Amino acid sequence: MNRYRDIIGRINYGLFLAFVALLPFPQIFIRYACVLWFVFWVLEGRWLSRSLPVRENRIVIPVVLFGLWYGWKAVSGLWAPDHAVWSGQMERYLTFALMIPVGIWGVNKRYDWRTAGKVLIVSCIAAVPFYPALLAYLWHHPETAYALEPNQPWHYEITEWWPFFQENVSFMKHRLFLCSVELFGLICAFVLYRKRVLLFLPAAAVMLSTVPLTGSRQSILTAAAIVVIVLIYALPERLRLRYGIAVILIGLVGAAGMLSLHPRMADFSLHNLTQITDVSVRKPEPRLNIWGLALENPSDYMAVGLGAGQSTPYLIAKYKATGFDDFAQMRYNAHNQYLEELMEGGIPGLVLLILAWLAVPICAQGEGKMTAIPFFVLYTLNMLTDCMFGRFCGIALWAVGLLFILLQSHAESEE
Repeated sequence: MNRYRDIIGRINYGLFLAFVALLPFPQIFIRYACVLWFVFWVLEGRWLSRSLPVRENRIVIPVVLFGLWYGWKAVSGLWAPDHAVWSGQMERYLTFALMIPVGIWGVNKRYDWRTAGKVLIVSCIAAVPFYPALLAYLWHHPETAYALEPNQPWHYEITEWWPFFQENVSFMKHRLFLCSVELFGLICAFVLYRKRVLLFLPAAAVMLSTVPLTGSRQSILTAAAIVVIVLIYALPERLRLRYGIAVILIGLVGAAGMLSLHPRMADFSLHNLTQITDVSVRKPEPRLNIWGLALENPSDYMAVGLGAGQSTPYLIAKYKATGFDDFAQMRYNAHNQYLEELMEGGIPGLVLLILAWLAVPICAQGEGKMTAIPFFVLYTLNMLTDCMFGRFCGIALWAVGLLFILLQSHAESEE
C-alpha cells in the first residue's frame, strides 16, 4: 500500500510542477494539468499524516475565508435566476474550496516551493519568445490560425508586426493574464535570487519585457508597483524608511509617464470618468460603458447580490436594452472583480472577498510575506480593470501563488 501511495505522491508532485510550468502558456493546457493535479492530490490522501493545527499556523485563515466566500456563492443559488449559470460558476470556483484542506493539512513532503519557483521562472522566460514566434508563423500562414482557434476573429489585415502581435496575443492568452504570470515569475525570481544580482536582473528584464510587448495598460501600472516593492525590499532595512517614499514617488511618476504615452489611455479621459453613469452617450473605452450600465441600478444587487455567475447575464440584458448589441454579442463581463462580486454577492460577498484577500499578506510568515505582499498588489490592481477570477488562468495563478505562500509560511512555522 505504501508503495502505491509513494507512486501516486510522485505523480502528484510531478503534475504540480507541470501545472506550474504551463501557467504562462495557453489556458487549455493549464485546465487539464490543474484537474489532473487535484485528482492525484486527493488520491494520495497524504494530508492526514502531516496535520498542522490551526492554532499554530495562522496562514490557514485566508484559505478558510476564501472557503466562506465560496460558501456564500453556493448559498446564492437559492435566489439565482439561472441555475445553469450558477452551477457553472460554482464549478469554475471549486478551486477556492479545494484549497482549504491544502492550507490546513499541507501537501506531501516532496513539495518544494523553491523548485517549483525555479520551474516557473524558466517557463516564464521561455514564454517570452514563444508567443512572438508562434504569431510570426501565423502571420505568414494565416490558414493555420483557424485550425488552432476556429472561433476567433484573427485580424490579418494589420500589416505592421507589433500591432498585429498586440491585437492577437490575447486570443491565445489574454494579455493581462500573460503579464500577470510573468510578473509573478518576477516575484519568485526576486525571492529566490535577490542576493544573486547577475541571475536576477537578466531574468527580470526578460519577464518585464512582456508588458510593453503586449501593450497591456493595466500591466504597466502593476509592473511599476511590483518593481517599486522589489526596490524597497532590496534596500538595506535601515534605509527603507528614508528612501522608500522616494522610490514610491519615482515609481508613480514613471508609471504615469508610461501610461500617458499609451495611445489607448485617451479613452480614459477625466470627463468620461466623471460621466460614467451617463449611459446615453457611448464612450470610446468599453469598460466605462460597462461600469456605467452596471452602476445604473445598484439597488438591484446591493443587499445579497444577483447570485453566482449572474452578473454577465444581467449586463447582457442591459446591453440589449441600451443598444450595445456588439457588447451583448461579445458577452462582456464586468471587467472589474470588485464590481462583479458586488453584483453577484452583494455587500456580504464583497466584504468576504476583501477580508480573505487582505488576510493573505497579513497572515503570511517569513519568506511567505515577501511573496505575499507583491502578489497581493498584483491581484489588487489587476482586479480594478478585469475579472481576475473570470478566467481559469486567473484562478490557476491565484492557487499557485497562494500555495507558494502557504509552503513558505509552513516552513517558517516548522523552524
